[in-house]
Amino acid sequence: MAKKTAIAVLGDGGWGTTLAILLARKGFSVSLWSAFPEYARVLDKKRFNAKFLPGFAIPGQIDITADLDRAVAGKTIIVIAIPSQYIRGILRRLKKAGHPKQALFVSVTKGIEIGSLKRISEIIHEELGSLHLGVLSGPTIAAEVAAGIPTTAVIASHNKRVREHLQDIFMTDRFRIYTSDDVIGAEIGGSLKNVIAIACGIADGLGFGSNTKAALLSRGLAEISRLGHTLGAVAKTFSGISGLGDLVTTCFSAHSRNRFVGEQIGKGESPRTVLSHMDMVAEGVPTAKSAYALSIKHKVDMPITREVYLVLYKNKSPHAAVVDLMTRQKKAE
Repeated sequence: MAKKTAIAVLGDGGWGTTLAILLARKGFSVSLWSAFPEYARVLDKKRFNAKFLPGFAIPGQIDITADLDRAVAGKTIIVIAIPSQYIRGILRRLKKAGHPKQALFVSVTKGIEIGSLKRISEIIHEELGSLHLGVLSGPTIAAEVAAGIPTTAVIASHNKRVREHLQDIFMTDRFRIYTSDDVIGAEIGGSLKNVIAIACGIADGLGFGSNTKAALLSRGLAEISRLGHTLGAVAKTFSGISGLGDLVTTCFSAHSRNRFVGEQIGKGESPRTVLSHMDMVAEGVPTAKSAYALSIKHKVDMPITREVYLVLYKNKSPHAAVVDLMTRQKKAE
């Protein structure tokens, strides 16, 4: 299988680089595409991704390039590891160049597009038409996967053969892959957990404790489940790996970019200042705007999401957000 399968990973962030390394270790022919030619040359020369995945060598057999045509040429699988707000533009470049017509696409991006409010799989289908597609999601801190720390994730696809094939492609003795047919649930869970992680980070920055974080996780999961159910997801997905599992990891991990953003805001930094000092993208920031818009559109009660949105985009103070969450009208759980 390794000899027949050639894979392009589009996106040189921590997760894209980790997956390129994992797949190369399995013996697949792998290309890693960077949107930045100068940085691609640095990666190719030094074989370390100092910005996004420090401490892990990139195998020499991985072809690192900023040439999109070269990256996808002859590839049977194309992994999309690009920040959500830039994906549409890259897909249009692929389409213009005549992307591999029979390639199997895998989205590993967790986010919702601002404006269209579309999930990543919806954007891929909208731009490239009918194709085979899977979604990889779960509690997958990149550095831990790269280090071989036991990790689980889910491949979701409407097509049973696709999800089982991708399960074989990505699975190792340290990276256990489950399958699911709930694409909506996997994408909603993977995207909205970043918003709740920002809320948890704000609580950390304010000096709150485990009680507060437990409340945010449990009530945050309720919000995610409500929206997911409204959009057509399966309820049990949100108690699984791509729901609760991903949420817990992102809200507690010291490696979580979204929790970090919230923590700095809780300590008094403005969202703009925090983001201006980060190389990596915190997907929860644009997703908070999209998720809030979805909650309004579908009339779904999402108070934590609303307060995160107001803190990020309307200059509401974290202290005021806490007061408003804690003094809402009494209700049953």
